[in-house]
Amino acid sequence: MSFSELGLNPALLAALADSGYTVPTPVQAQAIPAAIAGRDLITCAQTGSGKTAAFMLPALHRLSLQERPATAAPRASRQGGRTPPRGREQERWQPARPRMLVLTPTRELALQVTAASEKYARRMHQVRAVAILGGMPYPKQLELLARNPEILVATPGRLIDHMASGRIDFSQLQMLVLDEADRMLDMGFIDDIERIVAATPASRQTMLFSATLDGTVGAMAQRITHDALRIEVDAPSARHGNIEQRMHFVDDLAHKNRLLDHLLRDASIDQALVFTATRRDADSVSDRLNIAGLNAAALHGDMHQGARNRTLAAMRRGQVRILVATDVAARGLDVPTITHVFNYDLPKAAEDYVHRIGRTGRAGRSGLAISLVHHAEQFNLRRIERFTRQSIPVEIVAGHEPTRRPQAAKPRPQGRPGGPAADRRNATHTDQRPDKAAANWRAGLPRSAHRDPTQGKQAGNARHRSSAGSR
Repeated sequence: MSFSELGLNPALLAALADSGYTVPTPVQAQAIPAAIAGRDLITCAQTGSGKTAAFMLPALHRLSLQERPATAAPRASRQGGRTPPRGREQERWQPARPRMLVLTPTRELALQVTAASEKYARRMHQVRAVAILGGMPYPKQLELLARNPEILVATPGRLIDHMASGRIDFSQLQMLVLDEADRMLDMGFIDDIERIVAATPASRQTMLFSATLDGTVGAMAQRITHDALRIEVDAPSARHGNIEQRMHFVDDLAHKNRLLDHLLRDASIDQALVFTATRRDADSVSDRLNIAGLNAAALHGDMHQGARNRTLAAMRRGQVRILVATDVAARGLDVPTITHVFNYDLPKAAEDYVHRIGRTGRAGRSGLAISLVHHAEQFNLRRIERFTRQSIPVEIVAGHEPTRRPQAAKPRPQGRPGGPAADRRNATHTDQRPDKAAANWRAGLPRSAHRDPTQGKQAGNARHRSSAGSR
């Protein structure tokens, strides 16, 4: 199937061709025709599946079929370079009346969605998209809203602020999109989302996209949609066949830092993304790498939006080789030249691991994802492997070996004909000990836990018999 078979506007097809897109992804092939028909959508799709185009292309198609309403009012004049006083400002500034609203969990994703809409609508006239998000100066946002844009992309918190001040009127809203709804709920935006949804017309078309549809996300999806088409795409990105995955065990923080320094000096790295668990770690790791002579920059939520934009722009221009970021800051980050992803800290959620490593291997390229794992993090590691349905091979770098190593498992005896039951009869307790020792090492248990529990029991019984004999 090609995009031309989905019934899209010729201007959109031309823009897609300009960008080199000819064949829709599975989620696009299912969502675009249904969205053009006006259906509500509940879509489960992983990052990298093409979900932004899955809702933006049909929305732009629908907007192209409608006449653009007249702008509510001209932009307010500035007096002395300053906005008018609040009383006069209310009279001059008319509220924006968008026809499409896209809610995103982070600023970076909002900017990415806005950029995508501009790219797809480059051959269309009179379709404007603006991003309203935290960290942007209010005068600039007021100027953007005064243009009465057709498409409004926003983070929930800042949108609530403008709603409360009467800057936005949803009376003409036709389409509501919740992008990465699961992430918004994880970040505590459920009350804001409920308030925003309540302010929109009941006749709107609603499209919800999420990596999971369980629990609260699924319940909210059912509550805010009407007769929705449910789309679940088995995303190949969950396995990331084009991304090689490795992990290295580390003993402590000093060992982790030495190993990261060594790995980042690999000449095959074009650009690398290093994920940390906290904002403080992002700053400290970035500073340490720069002191070590590696070109690095930090990206996290404590940074001013202008600084974040400059850092991302420098990354895309190739002026930054290593970006050290937190999960929230890197959400939606799309830099095709990222060849390596490093998990300095493992994520708490397995879904975040898939999102992280998906920042490399973009657009069919190959990539490498490396995780630095402390011995006590085995539970998180096993959860990730279960989620991705694949094991992550362990690598050891000469000169940076961990001091604690698993013992190699002895080969199990071959069972007699008769299947697994015969194998279990032949397998002795001694045969299981090497596997248990390796598992205990990976779990970070003390060396004493590696011993056969029956050894201590037998020794105790012998001491008891000896004591009884002496009495």
